[in-house]
Amino acid sequence: MANRLADALSPYLQQHADNPVDWYPWGPEAFAAARALDRPIFLSIGYATCHWCHVMAHESFEDAEVARLMNKAFVNVKVDREERPDVDALYMGVCQLVTGQGGWPLTVILTPEQEPFYVATYLPRQGRYGRPGMLELTPAIDEAWRERRSEVRASAAELTEATRRAATAFVPMETVDPAWMDGAVEDLADRYDAQHGGFGQAPKFPTPHHLIFLLRQAHRTGQDAVQAMVTHTLRCMRAGGVFDHVGYGFHRYATDATWTLPHFEKMLYDQALHVLAYTEAYQATRDPFFRTVAEEVIAYVQRDLGAPEGAFYAAEDADSDGREGAFYVWTVDELRTLLPADLASLAIDVYNAVPEGNFEDEATRRRTGENVLFLRRARPEIAAAHGLTEEALQNRLAEIRHHLLAARAARNRPLLDDKILTDWNGLMIAALAQAGAAFGVPRYVEAAAQAAAFCLATLRTDAGRLLHRYRAGQAGLDGLLDDYAFLIWGLLNLYEATYAPTYLRTARDLAETVQAHFIDEEGGFFLTPDDGEPLLTRPKEAYDGALPSGNSVMVLNLIRLSRFLGAPALEDTALNVLRYFGQALDRHPAGFTAMLTGLDFGQGPSFEVVLAGDPARADLDALRTALREVYQPRMVTLLRPPGASPLLDLAPYVAAQAPAPGGTAQAYVCQAFSCQAPVQTPEALQAALSTTPTA
Repeated sequence: MANRLADALSPYLQQHADNPVDWYPWGPEAFAAARALDRPIFLSIGYATCHWCHVMAHESFEDAEVARLMNKAFVNVKVDREERPDVDALYMGVCQLVTGQGGWPLTVILTPEQEPFYVATYLPRQGRYGRPGMLELTPAIDEAWRERRSEVRASAAELTEATRRAATAFVPMETVDPAWMDGAVEDLADRYDAQHGGFGQAPKFPTPHHLIFLLRQAHRTGQDAVQAMVTHTLRCMRAGGVFDHVGYGFHRYATDATWTLPHFEKMLYDQALHVLAYTEAYQATRDPFFRTVAEEVIAYVQRDLGAPEGAFYAAEDADSDGREGAFYVWTVDELRTLLPADLASLAIDVYNAVPEGNFEDEATRRRTGENVLFLRRARPEIAAAHGLTEEALQNRLAEIRHHLLAARAARNRPLLDDKILTDWNGLMIAALAQAGAAFGVPRYVEAAAQAAAFCLATLRTDAGRLLHRYRAGQAGLDGLLDDYAFLIWGLLNLYEATYAPTYLRTARDLAETVQAHFIDEEGGFFLTPDDGEPLLTRPKEAYDGALPSGNSVMVLNLIRLSRFLGAPALEDTALNVLRYFGQALDRHPAGFTAMLTGLDFGQGPSFEVVLAGDPARADLDALRTALREVYQPRMVTLLRPPGASPLLDLAPYVAAQAPAPGGTAQAYVCQAFSCQAPVQTPEALQAALSTTPTA
């Protein structure tokens, strides 16, 4: 019999609808039941594409004896962390406070008032290797709740107070220190893996916002070694098994230090951040390799994560057929069967397949006889080894991919988490708009515009507030800081790709909502709005983890908006955020690279460029093309058409920046509240933008 999760919209909650555990969704009904039954709450937080969440579910939540004990001792509550990142952030903070680490599945035992007194991540059915199991832990907590209630409540009160203190434990600095940027570069350089790329050892996470930050610091300082860290890392990731060489797109992370063996889930936010990083690398280097990778990732997203409504789905699972990676791996015999003999031999060599397999099951640490496809040698070396030209090799690899993609289509696909999230779509809008503008590909910009149209029509209320999630025809859940921050990012990039003033106006309006409902007068922005669901405390996130924090993105958004609109007060707010998190930035700058990207923009030198002219004329298009060919990451651009325009209401200062007599297009390049004489040729525009900061 299905439990209370049967009607949930979340695919993750629906995965648990047939568990014998009597699950509740997070909400008043569960809390009332806990009070009425006088039981603690067993809170389990995960997400639909989480491999270890599946392992714990199969091992414990589908087990009749574990379920019997849980149903007797607890009111059991399931939370999809992607639907409720506020609840997840609150209790993950508890986990990190108690254990010094975190992860999913997250297990927290709460009082009926939602105060935590026990926290863990994955728990096995039975205890092993010093880790308690559900069969032992559940009766022990039940006994403590019944027999030592005062101790439990005292512990919960103490942990709750510590959690509240930690949420506001930031020490502001009086000034913003540009040396934080240098410190972050030094920290990342110390952890840089010169052989395999990336930072640190296994497991290895891509963290594209580190790479974007480093590209901008390389531009600022002229240090080729800093840019080389980025380009080498990007090449190594594309060669590794963390990239899907058959279907494209990036897996979540690598379990090893060489990018070879991935954790197979594919997240929309990862794809968006990778597109942004590879696109910016192309802009910085003009190397077509980076453009190609960005376009491969876009092809995956549009093919496998594109929703009919025009937006994008959240993720694809790591597991299928009851095991991790089954959809993605190949035996040598399969390759020989599926491919013509000459192509099979080439594929086995190029992609490093071996009869014993290179794939090691993460749970058992045993080889399965299957292979993750990856590259170890550069294409010129491979071509020479096989007596082929690079073009011939490229054609044969494309043929191999065509065969394998068709064969994989017959396999059982991993679960598609088909909810649409405002924040992750905001990132994808930003990525598509930037790629479309940088590559001169209108269809990418149009895809960004379609996704933005869906979000603004379906996930925005009549009062102008954002909602967080859409699925099965229903939009809901209060928008959080990340929803606003990431969608503003997308809209600003979309404005620069289209110069449609409505995107700039909407970004401004959403930024005003953030300042009205999320700002902390002490400094920074809360994750939750002031009129949202009350939690034990309002989380405030600044650290840039798998995703940039909402605070970090808002710093850059506000600085860009201030330059677009000629509104210095917005930049003052951004600087206040930087000062508020100052001690954290000072102590661990590499943990805040997205926030420091905002500082980099504000520090300058930066440019405001106003293109004045008829957007339908070739002379204006030539100036737009010239802008696209310049890597000047601290720049905002506006288009001032002839005559009346909505832009004049948003940015009145552009009123005087008109086309030349006769309607000839020209560009006004401004810095530090001062504009140069207008220029009319692409060469003159690029020369005016040639200023590069010095170390």
